[in-house]
Amino acid sequence: MSHRPGEPERDSHRPGEPERDVGHAHGPVPVATADLPAAPAGFTGREDDLARLLPVLDPSADTESPVVICAVSGLGGIGKTALALHASHKAVAHGWFPGGTLFVDLRGYDDDPVTADQALLALLDAFGVRGNSLPQTTAAQYALYRTLLTQQPRPMLLLLDNASDPAQLTPLLPGTDRHRVLITSRHRLTDLPARLIDLDTLTPSAAAGLITKSLRLSDDRDDRPAQEPAALAELAVVCGNHPLALQIAAAMLRRRRYRTIGSLVTDIRATTDPTATLALRPIFDLAYTRLPEAQARLLRLLALAPTAEVDSGAAGASCGATPEQTLPLLEELAASRLVTPVPSSGLVRWRLHDLVRAYAAAVVASDPSLTEEGETARGNMLSFYLSRTEAADNHMRWLPGNPVPNLFDDRPAALAWLDAERANLVAATQWAADDRHALAATDIALTLGAYLDWRRYFDDYVTVSQAAQQAARRRDDRDREGVAWNQLGYALRGSGQVMEAIEAHTRARDLHRAAGDRNREAGAWNSLGLALRTAGRSAEAIEAHTRARDLHHATGDLNREGMAWNHLGLALRKAGRTEEALHAHMCARDLHRATGDRHREGMAWYHVGLALQETGRTEEAIEAYRKDLEICREFSDWYGAGQTLTALGRIHDSAGRPTEARVAWLEAVEAFNRAGASSQAAQVQVTAESLT
Repeated sequence: MSHRPGEPERDSHRPGEPERDVGHAHGPVPVATADLPAAPAGFTGREDDLARLLPVLDPSADTESPVVICAVSGLGGIGKTALALHASHKAVAHGWFPGGTLFVDLRGYDDDPVTADQALLALLDAFGVRGNSLPQTTAAQYALYRTLLTQQPRPMLLLLDNASDPAQLTPLLPGTDRHRVLITSRHRLTDLPARLIDLDTLTPSAAAGLITKSLRLSDDRDDRPAQEPAALAELAVVCGNHPLALQIAAAMLRRRRYRTIGSLVTDIRATTDPTATLALRPIFDLAYTRLPEAQARLLRLLALAPTAEVDSGAAGASCGATPEQTLPLLEELAASRLVTPVPSSGLVRWRLHDLVRAYAAAVVASDPSLTEEGETARGNMLSFYLSRTEAADNHMRWLPGNPVPNLFDDRPAALAWLDAERANLVAATQWAADDRHALAATDIALTLGAYLDWRRYFDDYVTVSQAAQQAARRRDDRDREGVAWNQLGYALRGSGQVMEAIEAHTRARDLHRAAGDRNREAGAWNSLGLALRTAGRSAEAIEAHTRARDLHHATGDLNREGMAWNHLGLALRKAGRTEEALHAHMCARDLHRATGDRHREGMAWYHVGLALQETGRTEEAIEAYRKDLEICREFSDWYGAGQTLTALGRIHDSAGRPTEARVAWLEAVEAFNRAGASSQAAQVQVTAESLT
């Protein structure tokens, strides 16, 4: 039923970007200082990073392989220089560098970055070598520089700030392990033999602490953070917990001393591009315009992904490339600190900081040609997600005798992919509101139903089903609308909205009946029966399941006929007709066994056990539960295992076997915890403890 859009790849460019004059002269020689710049006031939130950095700087550390070079990397404004200066001042206070310090700003991300030769002149000047003492040739200048470092018997600290290229650094490194070099860069300088310390955004509490400390340093009577803790936390969120953004926001609060924190949050949220409001735009403009076109294009397209984090496959799909072709670009963007690699189950995912994402999206929105490029990328990503969601769903529904689905090795691999991509998939279904992407987004939503029901993500289930139903109705697609209504009914019932579920299944039934689709009509009758039974309307539920059973039998769909038999048994048992219910569940078990549907066979065994238990056939019921438990474990259905173990505990307890009951209940606790059902686990834990 799905459709995969096949939109052509389009070339892209950045209109108006100036040509780069690679032969342009650099700016003036920088100033190097023998005294460190002052450490920024209000340093906070980097205690763990400081604890990692300081021991590396200690020249007296007892190690056979001293770390001479340490490089702190991170996005512009993340606090690299602040950390480096704070650590350097602490190191000097500890007496670690009696030979002195040297500091130079390499201006690596300016239009005219400092070259190593220019930095060398500044460093020699800091040593007191100037005028007539300065050698005439560059080679002689470097020789003198190395000699000065070698002849200095006491450890020195060389702080090279804001580097962009190893070529700025390599000629300046000392030839002895007596001294230490501390570097800051937006790039991860993996080409250097350095200890690498990566800075990320602050934690929410540290972000709030930074604003608080900044305001208190300015005015110790400023109690707005204490008076508005919720607004303070929200301000940290809209700033992305980014130190520079937080500091800029604090400065804005200082300027508006008698206005609330909440008012600033409102102003920021009212803008389309938070980076512009927070004065970060120049930082991101600079980083973006320095990117090669292929990297710049990928950054723009990543900003349009359903969420801020994608895998290499989705990233490649966005620009019509393979993961292998895209990986080097992602690694370069990570080196530029514009994306963050996130290790996940042996693989790597890629995350954009919220402010980077907002900036890149604003770049796209500012140019019609880039906007069209972005829409093509969305179509590409939807095709990627749909093809893999269908393959994963096929694994979940696979029955013996059917072709083995491709793309995933097995069912656990398919589930693992769905788990990793759930946020992106749910977000992608919301693109169904856009007519251009409605069909593919709708089909993703309709394909996710079995997975979301399996994992019991009912809120997500409602969200995707509503998106699919509304899009299908808008397109007058009665077939998909009926499927979406039925799926929505399942989701609503799972989330406890039973009356709404009855209405949804009724709409689905009527749509499929009008279309003459007997099999889907039968499915809607079956779903309606479940909702009616949950609402306590057993007689109506029995009638609905009977209609479903007969329609499925007439169309020859044995597996769905088995489902209808099983659900009919549930309604019969609730109506007190236990023997009839037992017969219905046994019919379901036999049909599922005949079609090779092991998981549904297990469900039928569970209900056979319940019916047998009600008729007093204890040992037969225990055996039925054990057969279901074996199948639940085979499918890693830990919620189902928890239910079955709970039932086993009850039947053992009723039979006067408290030890067996307690063992079963404790195993149920473990199973529910593995399923993420903490409340069920807690309830069973209390029951188990009552036997001690």
